[in-house]
Amino acid sequence: MTMPMASCATGRRWIAIAALLIAAGGAVPDAAHAVDWPKRPVKIIAPFAPGGTADALGRIVADHLSEMLHQPFYVENRAGASGLIGSAAVMAAEPDGYTLVVSGIASHIIAPASIPTPPYDGVRDFTHIAYLGGPPVGLLVHPALGVTNFAAYLAMARRSPEALDYTSSGAATHGFLFGEALARKEGLRMNHIPYKGGGPAMLDLVAGHVRIATITFASGAEQVRAGKIRALAVSSEHRLANFPAIPTFRELGYEDLTSSTWFALSGPANLPRDVVASLHQAVQEALQRPDVRQRMALDEIELKAMSPAELTRYFEAENAKWAPIAKATAASAR
Repeated sequence: MTMPMASCATGRRWIAIAALLIAAGGAVPDAAHAVDWPKRPVKIIAPFAPGGTADALGRIVADHLSEMLHQPFYVENRAGASGLIGSAAVMAAEPDGYTLVVSGIASHIIAPASIPTPPYDGVRDFTHIAYLGGPPVGLLVHPALGVTNFAAYLAMARRSPEALDYTSSGAATHGFLFGEALARKEGLRMNHIPYKGGGPAMLDLVAGHVRIATITFASGAEQVRAGKIRALAVSSEHRLANFPAIPTFRELGYEDLTSSTWFALSGPANLPRDVVASLHQAVQEALQRPDVRQRMALDEIELKAMSPAELTRYFEAENAKWAPIAKATAASAR
């Protein structure tokens, strides 16, 4: 007897979930328990304003999870304090799988390290479920700034009689650290104007209210394509396939400015293992869909396959790399 296609897909997903649970050292629940979640809508908090990469990734994943797991997954934007406000709400939520967060380097590594008493530990106070993707940081400028390449930008910034304003998606974000690191290396006088997310920052950059931004490249990819803003450098290891004319910071001599502004899906600490396994498998399936991969490629978002355990170790490694830099930058700014 031939199994219906939907049943085949469900069976394959269940096998993958069981494998994840075995690898994690957990018991495999019976089928009745496995379908017990989700029984109602699931909220995914994007801890930044609408229009940025965290928001976009959250909505892409939510749409596909709704279809796969047969319950509504929806995104709630809760911006503020460089992602701390929305993420803290998830940390304090019941660990039942119904409140999740688009986590990442800004909200879970840099922001907690940038204040004396953070509301959470971005590694230990969460269950890390699936890696969503990592776009590079871009040095983006408005055409009215009058520079067309990185060398011209440095020359202009060095001779400016006043500190130049630049923006990012928020204080204590990855883009902010890039801007500060570049300014310090080159002795530039820069004044940071924080926003509550990449979307609002890009709106003001395109409008010319600010003329310089160090921000997640995905937030401005469409505007770069349209010629509304210029990209002078990106933080990827290699030149971007869809933007080959943009040099990398590495080739410009800034090896330590090679990184990505990555995002993941996380939940409160102590989420049930079967919920984590089910979510992880569903996210992996969503990210492999041709339409999703095409969308990610357009925004130069790099995908990586990581198990929940590997993702947790990745959080730990990124924390060891970036937290000391964030603490030092914050201390010198006080």
